[in-house]
Amino acid sequence: MSFTPYRRIGEPQSGSIRPGGIVLVSDHASNAVPDDIELGVSAATMESHIAVDIGVEGVAERLARRHDIPAFLATVSRLVVDLHREEDHPALIPEESDGKLIVGNIGADREMRLGRFYRPYHDAMERWLDAAQPRLVISLHSFTPSLESKPGEERPWEVGLLYNTNSEPARHAINLFAAQGLTVGDNEPYSGKQLNATMNRHAEAKGRDYLAIEVRNDQIATEAGQARWAALIADVAQRTVLALG
Repeated sequence: MSFTPYRRIGEPQSGSIRPGGIVLVSDHASNAVPDDIELGVSAATMESHIAVDIGVEGVAERLARRHDIPAFLATVSRLVVDLHREEDHPALIPEESDGKLIVGNIGADREMRLGRFYRPYHDAMERWLDAAQPRLVISLHSFTPSLESKPGEERPWEVGLLYNTNSEPARHAINLFAAQGLTVGDNEPYSGKQLNATMNRHAEAKGRDYLAIEVRNDQIATEAGQARWAALIADVAQRTVLALG
């Protein structure tokens, strides 16, 4: 059964991506599950943060259509295959997430999901980025204010910047977001030194500057919040490019 695991808003051949510009990618923008895959979880779970980065698709749409930052978005839920993991990562096909058992993933055909979703997604992203020749890549995610599996753990950051070895763009963005009065995480709510798979592969390995941005999902759960954060991110990204020279 055919299923394309990505969609693009803005194509290199259309002229909407200018060499040296800013582009966006998002690995967890969708909660879609192909009809022939049964995860065995509730509809409510599929609307939660373990299935999709809440609010990210709306922010990405606005960045692409209103702020001229073309986007490459996943169209398959992270519960089918987590595109933001290495191929050999044990949580590539999660059997548990935030305390919830994903029963349909127990004994799942790993090679099938790699071949059907993961590899086509990353291969297409690689071609798209090679054509775009971006000056800066935004990797956009959202995080939940609290984890059910870690009650009482505070996540006070409204936005976090993640990085592995290339920290310079993140340092600029941290300062720029903080200047807006926001509480900004420096490699929080988790560290890019441990989890940075897509940007390690498509940015750091290629010498591309990037901003791995995590927005707390209560900030972007509404259309108004998505519009506000699209404008904030566009401004910070553009100013980061200027600061990088």
